[in-house]
Amino acid sequence: MEEEQPQSASTWPPPPPFWKAFTPENIARIDDLRKETAERSNIQDRSTVRLDGLPRGLRNLQPPAEPVDGEWRVFGAHYKLKDELPRLEDGEIRRLFPNPEERDQDGKHFDRATILKRLAKSLLLNFLELTGLLATRPEEAEEKITDIRDLFINFHHLINEYRPHQARESLISLMQSQLDRRRAETNAIRDAVDKAERVLEGLSSLTIEEETNDMEIEEKDPNSVDIDTWELLAS
Repeated sequence: MEEEQPQSASTWPPPPPFWKAFTPENIARIDDLRKETAERSNIQDRSTVRLDGLPRGLRNLQPPAEPVDGEWRVFGAHYKLKDELPRLEDGEIRRLFPNPEERDQDGKHFDRATILKRLAKSLLLNFLELTGLLATRPEEAEEKITDIRDLFINFHHLINEYRPHQARESLISLMQSQLDRRRAETNAIRDAVDKAERVLEGLSSLTIEEETNDMEIEEKDPNSVDIDTWELLAS
C-alpha cells in the first residue's frame, strides 16, 4: 500500500484514507487482473498473485509485502516481528542488577527473587529519605526522585523478564486442562459404551428365554388341553 501520511497518535484514530479505493469497480478490476496473471503464470491460487505496475487507484487494494527487516508501523505505532524486551540502557536508565551476559558467572546463580526483594527494600528506604528531604531540603529532592524512578523501572524490567516463563507455564496449564478434559470425555464415552453393551446383553437374554418358552409350548400335545377340559366338566 502507499505510504501513509504521518498522523498524531490517538486512542481512537480515524480509518486510513485508502479505504476510499475499495469500490466495487476497483475490486472487480483487480480480480480480473489477478485472474489473467494467474492463468498466464499457471498459478492455482489467485490470492497469492502479486501484481506489478498497478494503476494508482488499484495500488491500495493489493496487500503489502511482508516486511524484510521484521518491522512495521500500524496507526503510528512501531511493531517488531521478534518481540524482545528492550534494554534499560536504550532508555538511558541506570541498571541496578547484572546484565544477562554477566549472570550465572563464577558458579553463582542469579536469583531474581532476591534481587526483587532488595529493590523493594531500597524503594521503601528511598521513599522515607525523600519525605525527610521534602521536609528539610526540598531543593535536593529531585535527585532522590530520580533514584526512585530508576528503582521502579528496574523492578518492572526484572518482572518482565519472567514473561517468557509465564507464557510457557500458561501454555502448559492450558494444554494440561485440555488433556484432562479430553480424558474425562473419553472415559465418559467408554462408560456409556459399557452401559449400552450391558443393556443389549440383557435384552438378548430376554429374547432367548421367550423363544425357549414358545418352543416348549409348541412341543406339548395340542389335544391335551381339550382332554383336561372334558375331565373337569364330567366331574
